[in-house]
Amino acid sequence: MADAKVIPFDDDRSRARRRPARAEGEAAAVRALPGPKEAPGEPGAQERASGSPGPSVTAPEPGPAAGGPSGWERRLAGGLAFLRRRVTGEYEVDEFGYDEELTDQVLMSMLRPLYEKYFRVEVKGVENIPAEGGALIVANHSGTLPLDGLMMQVAVHDHHPAGRHLRLLAADLVFVLPVVNELARKAGHTLACAEDAERLLRAGEIVGVMPEGFKGIGKPFGERYKLQRFGRGGFVSTALRAGVPIVPCSIVGAEEIYPMLGNAKTLARVLGFPYFPLTPTFPWLGPLGALPLPTKWTIQFGEPIPTDSYAPEAAEDPMLMFNLTDQVREQIQHTLYKLLVQRRSVFF
Repeated sequence: MADAKVIPFDDDRSRARRRPARAEGEAAAVRALPGPKEAPGEPGAQERASGSPGPSVTAPEPGPAAGGPSGWERRLAGGLAFLRRRVTGEYEVDEFGYDEELTDQVLMSMLRPLYEKYFRVEVKGVENIPAEGGALIVANHSGTLPLDGLMMQVAVHDHHPAGRHLRLLAADLVFVLPVVNELARKAGHTLACAEDAERLLRAGEIVGVMPEGFKGIGKPFGERYKLQRFGRGGFVSTALRAGVPIVPCSIVGAEEIYPMLGNAKTLARVLGFPYFPLTPTFPWLGPLGALPLPTKWTIQFGEPIPTDSYAPEAAEDPMLMFNLTDQVREQIQHTLYKLLVQRRSVFF
């Protein structure tokens, strides 16, 4: 299968070492990703802000004329064209490996039944995510397996009025697991490091981070919905340097999908995992025990916390880091308690 074209974030040739190697003689046509938000006076800015198409945008295609191809024929033709592009390499990825076409047409379609039918996710406050420009979404983490991050990604993709995409920051373990590594890269996930996060934010991307990490996702069932430590505020420093707002996000429902009653620490060390969960069904029921419980989820995006009013050197102020980190954490925890009070049942 031919290699895809690589989309650089900028024209800095010194970053070429970060891009995947290309076959000799292969076409190197690239296009730049959307940059930060344009000024109001720039061409096209007003049209994008209002949601109306600019002068260069073509009108929507009319519906099928009498005697034209039916809906299934068009879908079949689109599917065959998609397969041809995958085989010939006529598709594009950015330097992190993000494949927007594959994510939109395949990965989101695979996650959507789990999101809509199984967990029946209810989304609130998605309008708090900016319609353009970068933003950092900070969420609680739970559930033994990181399904909450994937459901949050579907929520932004399907419900945001501007159809934005969420780029998740993931732990090192994700990128050493076979198959999972490739799928994560294709879906837009990248290593949870400040440099990559800042570059994505400056490029105008929506970035998602779960500061609790393994402490949150691997906590026992008795500590559900109690936020763990948020680290040293590295995500706040990144947002300050990029000058983007921080959007707190609270997720209810993920804690109960795999009630973690114990942790086989010795087995976890042997396998190289941060923990090995023991639940009421796993590992006792074998593969069947890996099926999550069909809980009812709510994802709420809170009021954004602006950072563009701070000076650049504010990112080095430890007291400011502590205060903003605590503010984000408290807002998420307060919303979690509020959603739990409003919840009628774990499953309905």
